[in-house]
Amino acid sequence: MPTGVHANERRPSGDGASAIAATLEEDIVLGLLAPKVRLVEDELMERFEAKRHVVREALNQLESAGLVERKRNIGALVKAFSKAEVVHLYEMRELLEAESMRKIPLPLNKDALQQLHRIQAGHDAAIQNQEPRNIFRTNQEFHRLLFAQCGNAFLSQSIEDFARKTHAIRFGALMSRERQLQSQKEHHELLAVLAEGDRERLINLTIAHLVPPRDHYLKAQEMLFA
Repeated sequence: MPTGVHANERRPSGDGASAIAATLEEDIVLGLLAPKVRLVEDELMERFEAKRHVVREALNQLESAGLVERKRNIGALVKAFSKAEVVHLYEMRELLEAESMRKIPLPLNKDALQQLHRIQAGHDAAIQNQEPRNIFRTNQEFHRLLFAQCGNAFLSQSIEDFARKTHAIRFGALMSRERQLQSQKEHHELLAVLAEGDRERLINLTIAHLVPPRDHYLKAQEMLFA
């Protein structure tokens, strides 16, 4: 990735591997690091002003999360997925997220709804101000709180884990202005339905919200290998 192209980069505090991994994770989602791009230790050491063992630990964390893969004689690469893997991962996300929406008490309680509206206000502002990293972070915060309402900590954690595995699939989608605005619209629709208590529509909206990033990746993959 060219030096300086980091889309409102967050500088990690100190030399923490987790902070470096979090920044690289955002780079992947934002499309600054595309699938199959090499993550060169020396370049990362210079970028983050970190020691080699710290950079290696950050890469290990990303590999454990399914965002990075290692290949012999090549090193660490941003994970690339086959069409079947993309389809299967999103099938799992649909199953888990739909089940979560079946368990959420409706209409959603006032306090939780107010918290979601507060987070969404931050998401709206990030879109308005074109702050890619804040768009990603507020989106994560919104969905984390939403799925926590199902009352099953294991289910909500599984949803978060599978969502993270698809970060490399979502690459670049959040940088699309059209997609940002569509996602924003869908969030507000979800909030309205949570207040109204229409469960069937809530489930349908949740599943539909997953489709554009998946299709974006599959289309990009087809164009690459056409």
